[in-house]
Amino acid sequence: MRILIITATFPPEPLVTSHLSHDIATELAVNNEVTVLCPKPTRPFGSDYTRADLQENRLPFRRIQLSSFTSPQFSLLGRFRESYSIGKHCNDYIKKNHLNFDVVYINTWPLLGQYFAVRAAKKFNIPVVMHVQDIYPESLLGKLPIFKKFILKLLFPIDKYILQNVSKIVTISPSMRSLLIKSRKLEDDKITVVYNWQNENKFIDYEKTKTVIPRNQLFTFMFLGSLNVTAAVHILINAFSKAGIENARLVIAGSGPEKDNLIALAKTYPESNIEFRDAQIQRVPELQDQAEILLLNLCKGAAQFALPSKVPAYLFSRKPVIASVDEDSDTTKLIISANCGWTVPPEDIKYLAKAMQDAALTPNDKLHHYGNNGFNYALENLSRKVNLHKIVSIIENPI
Repeated sequence: MRILIITATFPPEPLVTSHLSHDIATELAVNNEVTVLCPKPTRPFGSDYTRADLQENRLPFRRIQLSSFTSPQFSLLGRFRESYSIGKHCNDYIKKNHLNFDVVYINTWPLLGQYFAVRAAKKFNIPVVMHVQDIYPESLLGKLPIFKKFILKLLFPIDKYILQNVSKIVTISPSMRSLLIKSRKLEDDKITVVYNWQNENKFIDYEKTKTVIPRNQLFTFMFLGSLNVTAAVHILINAFSKAGIENARLVIAGSGPEKDNLIALAKTYPESNIEFRDAQIQRVPELQDQAEILLLNLCKGAAQFALPSKVPAYLFSRKPVIASVDEDSDTTKLIISANCGWTVPPEDIKYLAKAMQDAALTPNDKLHHYGNNGFNYALENLSRKVNLHKIVSIIENPI
């Protein structure tokens, strides 16, 4: 089978979508002829890839970098232009090369990036598998100061057209699947949940080869991820300071547009032990191993229809989790089902501080029990082995 993969990001960019697309392309290439279309790497903002080398001659698939516009630094206009640009480039490529492909897999920017690619594939009767990572335009509305109803009315038909004109849809959570079926009038068997995965072998291999070193004497809470508005990490800082736990520290590992503001906020709590770290992707297992508790925090509404990509990485580290997310979200349901930690309402400093206090007082054997519960749950449900097989099967059988 000849397969075209359209992806918004790709290695060497260290994003979840990049690694998902690379894993999918590599696995599909075992039995198929695979071509990958992607923009030039620019994310995260400020990265320099001039010396990046993917060793093209060793890739088991063909990679084509588009000259489309990119907008690694967030702005609504920039992201709109980026989506339009990659969509038009993919549209032109499909028109010129439609006879060379039997199926198209799309994991690119909504909505125009998806629309132009789907429209071109539909014109030439090429089956499309669409990977939906977020629900647009609904998730866009929170970023708009005005004209929300107008924008929804304008963009909603575009998304409905996209999803009604593809062969198969992959979503990343049960709640997202239910909402799309109801709101986009989709057939039940057209849409499948496949969780975004982490490579479990990175964490398993780390456990096998790590050097045992004396642990820090401070009870460590850790957040690892992007420091953006959605993550609302300032809530973690305020709650940790309010908790007043002796012999404890809060480690914030990552980068993002809110980092300077968070550092400034932490300085207003000189009595609290708050540290900031970089978080290179290759060091995630090592960094998370330094924590007793891993923290997951999102602003209200952010976890309602999606499962954060850091969840499997957290659980594979065998650490208990405190999740401050929407109470009716798939994330809350997962933490409860896995019995791997605590859940509290989002943006509630009082309850979050209490959960931190409770965690610090929990016996070590129970913390280890929570951590092992999470690991076993992730291995069965959130691993690359399980989910990569699912999505490859969907792409290879789109009709």
